Amino acid sequence: MSDRNILVWFRNDLRTEDNEILLEACEKANSIIPVYVFDPRYYKTTTYDTLKTGHLRTQFVIQSVANLKQSLQNLGGDLLVLQGKPEEIIPQIAQKYNADVVYHHREVASEETEISTLVEDALWKFKINLKHFIGHTFYHKEDLPFPIKDIPDIFTTFRKKVERESTVRPCFKSPTKIIIPNNLEASTLPSLADLGFYACADDIAAANFKGGESEGLKRLKYYLWDTDLLKKYKLTRNGLLGMDYSSKLSPWLAAGCLSPRSIYWEIKKYEKERGANDSTYWLIFELLWRDYFRFMFKKHGTKYFLETGFKNKTQDLAPNQIELFELWKKGKTGIPFIDANMIELNQTGFMSNRGRQNVASFLIKDLKVNWVLGAAYFEEKLIDYSPSSNWGNWAYIAGVGNDPREDRYFNIIKQAIDYDPKAEYVKHWLPQLEKIPHNKVHDLYHLSESDLLKYEVKLGDNYPFPIVKLPAYSKY
Repeated sequence: MSDRNILVWFRNDLRTEDNEILLEACEKANSIIPVYVFDPRYYKTTTYDTLKTGHLRTQFVIQSVANLKQSLQNLGGDLLVLQGKPEEIIPQIAQKYNADVVYHHREVASEETEISTLVEDALWKFKINLKHFIGHTFYHKEDLPFPIKDIPDIFTTFRKKVERESTVRPCFKSPTKIIIPNNLEASTLPSLADLGFYACADDIAAANFKGGESEGLKRLKYYLWDTDLLKKYKLTRNGLLGMDYSSKLSPWLAAGCLSPRSIYWEIKKYEKERGANDSTYWLIFELLWRDYFRFMFKKHGTKYFLETGFKNKTQDLAPNQIELFELWKKGKTGIPFIDANMIELNQTGFMSNRGRQNVASFLIKDLKVNWVLGAAYFEEKLIDYSPSSNWGNWAYIAGVGNDPREDRYFNIIKQAIDYDPKAEYVKHWLPQLEKIPHNKVHDLYHLSESDLLKYEVKLGDNYPFPIVKLPAYSKY
């Protein structure tokens, strides 16, 4: 250990386990200054008239920062929590505590990398270096069998070569003791109101996720070891209702409360002790998509935020797309499967993968609304939002990203019948449809007026008329 001070700038890496910047700082510095900055730019309205961060994800982040602060305190340290622009605050704190260098994890999306550049430039004026680390993926770019510019634009090609030729590095050990400056100032976490939100307690209670590394590790243990749910993941992953049809680890991954690498090695441990099968592989397969989209963002940059994507394709748009977009946002399209998913998103900040694909396809292909509006709305609402996964997946569905198929289309009625055959999901979120027989819910517009009256459904009153006619589907 040398006689130096290192500022550790936490961003989307809110954990003590498998955190290289924290471990190396503890090993190399006389003392460390752990800092988290609530940047006001992440709590503003975007050009799409959506919020960059909604109240449910904001609450999750506050909880995650609070848990990190407690974990650091348990190790003898603390976390300095501040509000403002990092390019103004980080240099001030670095100077105040005589930091020789600032450590942080590298991001890939344009706004995040721009903030890093601003911080780096501001620090350099004081001859302080910003050191970049990689900590959000299974693989480092150096571990890939091709340079970033040559990464295949088709996931399957990428996956097969990576699985053959690359290996996942081991996790970093956790620090056992943290030394901070004796004069490190006290700090408190902001409230939702401090960040501009005035959500009521019921709004927060609706979320099924609590932020923090401790909660993430608890969920990982529950899904793998306590319940053996991992063993049937591939069979249940297209579920819609409840917490156990999928791992639900994505919120903690997005905030960096868990590292993908730690999940990978925990799965490998599970396979060794309880057996490997298609399901254990499939969770790793799904997590590899996260890596892929991050590398794609490195390759294509801001093209993922353009309507034409990196394929430079245009989209057919409805003349009244804003009106349609508003109805889609509110879950008032008159298509039960779509509305149920959007209501779940609005109330809980989460939606199943199957739901995400369907509501995106419906918005883009059936309503002909600009796909970037949907992606921006997900950015606001999702607890598990991360730029590369969100915008990458939306571009994929829109046909302007990594999908090798041309004009991919989801038949919404067929999807609803296939994945919600008893209409349990739809009826959970749309209780006004409860009395309709399950085999008539998903296509209820073929019901007679007398049937609707019998089932106490009044179209245009307690449930909307459909805003678009969907392709016919011969169902039951």
